[in-house]
Amino acid sequence: LHAFLHREILTSSLPNLFFAGIDMSSMDRFGIWVVAILSVVQSSLGFYLPGSYPHKYEVGDYLNVKVNSLTSIETEMPFSYYSLPFCKPSEGIKDSAENLGELLMGDRIENSPYRFKMFKNESEIFLCQTDKLSADSFKLLKKRIDEMYQVNPMLDNLPAIRYTKKDGYVLRWTGYPVGIKLQDVYYVFNHLKFKVLVHKYEEAANVARVMGTGDAAEVIPTIGKKDSDVPGYMVVGFEVVPCNFAHNGESTKKLKMYERYTTPIKCDSNSVSMAVKEGQSIVFSYEVSFEESDIKWPSRWDAYLKMEGSKVHWFSILNSLMVITFLAGIVLVIFLRTVRRDLTRYEELDKEAQAQMNEELSGWKLVVGDVFRAPSNASLLCVMVGDGVQILGMAVVTILFAALGFMSPASRGTLITGMLFFYMILGIAAGYVSVRLWRTIGCGDHRGWMSVAWKAACFFPGIAFLILTTLNFLLWGSHSTGAIPFSLFVILILLWFCISVPLTLIGGYFGAKAPHIEFPVRTNQIPREIPAQKYPSWLLVLGAGTLPFGTLFIELFFIMSSIWMGRVYYVFGFLFVVMILLVVVCAEVSLVLTYMHLCVEDYKWWWKSFFASGSVAIYIFIYSINYLVFDLKSLSGPVSATLYLGYSLFMVLAIMLATGTIGFLSSFWFVHYLFSSVKLD
Repeated sequence: LHAFLHREILTSSLPNLFFAGIDMSSMDRFGIWVVAILSVVQSSLGFYLPGSYPHKYEVGDYLNVKVNSLTSIETEMPFSYYSLPFCKPSEGIKDSAENLGELLMGDRIENSPYRFKMFKNESEIFLCQTDKLSADSFKLLKKRIDEMYQVNPMLDNLPAIRYTKKDGYVLRWTGYPVGIKLQDVYYVFNHLKFKVLVHKYEEAANVARVMGTGDAAEVIPTIGKKDSDVPGYMVVGFEVVPCNFAHNGESTKKLKMYERYTTPIKCDSNSVSMAVKEGQSIVFSYEVSFEESDIKWPSRWDAYLKMEGSKVHWFSILNSLMVITFLAGIVLVIFLRTVRRDLTRYEELDKEAQAQMNEELSGWKLVVGDVFRAPSNASLLCVMVGDGVQILGMAVVTILFAALGFMSPASRGTLITGMLFFYMILGIAAGYVSVRLWRTIGCGDHRGWMSVAWKAACFFPGIAFLILTTLNFLLWGSHSTGAIPFSLFVILILLWFCISVPLTLIGGYFGAKAPHIEFPVRTNQIPREIPAQKYPSWLLVLGAGTLPFGTLFIELFFIMSSIWMGRVYYVFGFLFVVMILLVVVCAEVSLVLTYMHLCVEDYKWWWKSFFASGSVAIYIFIYSINYLVFDLKSLSGPVSATLYLGYSLFMVLAIMLATGTIGFLSSFWFVHYLFSSVKLD
């Protein structure tokens, strides 16, 4: 059932079904929700909604190959394709329209001279002969080969995929290396063997039939030419085999671009024949073959979304979820029984006995007059909690949309763009929570709410802007395409101050108008002395982060591999489940530690409840350093290491604010509930 829905519902373009205004029965709506739930639970199948309509190509139509930035897992700094001596298109280099997310990720998509004719096999196609390599060009080319840079061609929005065999296993790669170094001699892959997989175009009538609605054919547009009798094809696969071939430089001087080479070219990826030397030119050529495939349009990204070791991934996640759920369940049961027993004993006594017990016993009941005493740096705490709510909300909504398939890898940059959009919109929540918490701590005082709202609007974005600007100067100095252009910097600042800040101030206004949360007990004028502790309380707070870290360290490995090793991460269903579990564990850990501190008469729980769960960020940063040392051994140069640590610091800060907010809000609710349950004069 799920396999059928996965294929057929995707073909029917699910998003348009929502927005076309089609009258659906309740059973149809139930079916859509079933698909949504199945997509989250079974996201290991790579469920996604295609990001665009299929494009119909008739036989003989031109297919133009585009190129993305050169990338390397050794430096993590992308560079423009035409920064190396490659062939340039005759019509000139043109940038493709890119969204905000693509620019932030360092993608620079440009046109290339490679072009094909639909369903026409061609071989020995001469592309160009470059100018003689200067000393600087030769040095740069050798440097890029040493740093293992990859070329990333694209056809119809599909990255080129490359298959290699090692120890009997078939490995998948996106793109191909610039060249190879053997025995201190450098070789450039100057001949490319392309294979394009195509599938016969399916008309909109078939889509209407799958939907089962008679009016569907009228509301869904037909893509392509109106003449349905003309056979058309869709691109469903793009493969490349890079080769090194010794061309005859003299015979190619008279050839023009796209003319046929004079002698046959044998493409063997396991052998090299022509070294690159200073003062010599490089001849580029290519060949292309077309093959009809059974792969349908919605399934054409499956080859990219398959993750190696999926069984290990699945069982590791399940094992982690079971262990953490079991452990958290035990902690929660013990905790609830202990608190309920204390409350029951306390309420069964009469007033005199309660007074006598207060004198004789120690514990959380003795700090009743100090438990809601305002913490130090209260405005900073309110700002961090507000920003944490904003980041947590952004993460939940983004991951949920990605798990449901609305952020397809076919639409590059949508994940980053979506995160920015949701973050700006949720500025309302940040302003509201920070200001209302500020008024609650101040017992309803309105003064200073504007200042708190401003700080909430500028605290995390300001730190992020400082980190990214510093890293951007490093990328600018290296002439990398990963550097954010100045125009984009201006756009980001305008988004910050023209959308995010006003929305945060609006949220703060509503927070100032909303009634503050009243404390169930009065606070004494003279603070109670905290008894000496046997061990530092902050040591326990820092150690508490190990339990939340245990819920996500396995998934963290896959995310880090996706970011830094160039692998595709698209199991957001796993990530969503792990995130839910992380929220639960952070709340429970903070509750338990807050209760333990109150039991030893330590009423300064505000900041400790925040860092009890927020301390998971420390372990994530330590894990990031461990990943740098042991998994990214090939990362070369201080600039690359600085970039890695800078981005890791940015990620860790966001995680600390989000997890700390979970712990603080749960502890605040618990303390409020606990002391409102006790009958006091």
